[in-house]
Amino acid sequence: MVKKRIIFILLYDKGNFMLSRNFRLQRAGNVSWLLKNYNFKNVAHAIDELVVIDVSRDQQDRLAFVKDVAQIAENCFIPITLGGGIDDFETAATFIANGADKVIVNSLFERDATAVQKIAEHFGRQCVVGGLDLVKTSEGALRVASQYNHGFIETPPDARLATMLDIGVGEILLQSIEQDGTGNGFDFDTISAIGGSPEVPLIICGGCGKGEHMIRALERKDVDAVATANLFNFIGDGLQKARDQVFSRGIDIPMHNKSDFEMLQH
Repeated sequence: MVKKRIIFILLYDKGNFMLSRNFRLQRAGNVSWLLKNYNFKNVAHAIDELVVIDVSRDQQDRLAFVKDVAQIAENCFIPITLGGGIDDFETAATFIANGADKVIVNSLFERDATAVQKIAEHFGRQCVVGGLDLVKTSEGALRVASQYNHGFIETPPDARLATMLDIGVGEILLQSIEQDGTGNGFDFDTISAIGGSPEVPLIICGGCGKGEHMIRALERKDVDAVATANLFNFIGDGLQKARDQVFSRGIDIPMHNKSDFEMLQH
């Protein structure tokens, strides 16, 4: 049986790391601040994967991005997924050539689905994570958000999911914009909006603020992993405490030994 996972997400904007609430961004600190307050080689044993997303709203500097990711991920021996503004095959190839194990693809499904297919065929579908951001309309229905949450696209969530699966994604990252950054818990209605559990692993994101939220999500059969980008709640030993809570509940997550990570770093 495939084990459940706990994933941490960092949001990057031109050398700074951001907090997000409902996709509205606020600066938390630069690379030096992150290295001082959140040294991933010391907490990697508390998470199963690290995701870093470039959320820069204007021109993105790909090389600066991967260089900064390399700094924070030094001696961090867990899978790393990179995303943000992947608008062609070449950008995905750049991320993978610079250490990414996977890439997150989102709006490219609307603009150039053949490019996504090329990424999946060239690197393998296990390297492609399909991002699906859901937003509520004024009537309360869940729709697929457009880039940066500037409204929503016409394609219904279940139809977008079908396209993603047909093209060949290896995982789905499902995000609730209403819950993003609130710390109030996950919105499980998002799973219903895509017709239930997809045929590939499902990661849910948006609203995680404590270990109990992780437990409630990971106890579901239709959730394979939880992701959180809540920096302040998880600075210090917060991640380890949350993981300990999940493990103590009997949820099947990987067992990480901190001493093993320390040996790898030397």
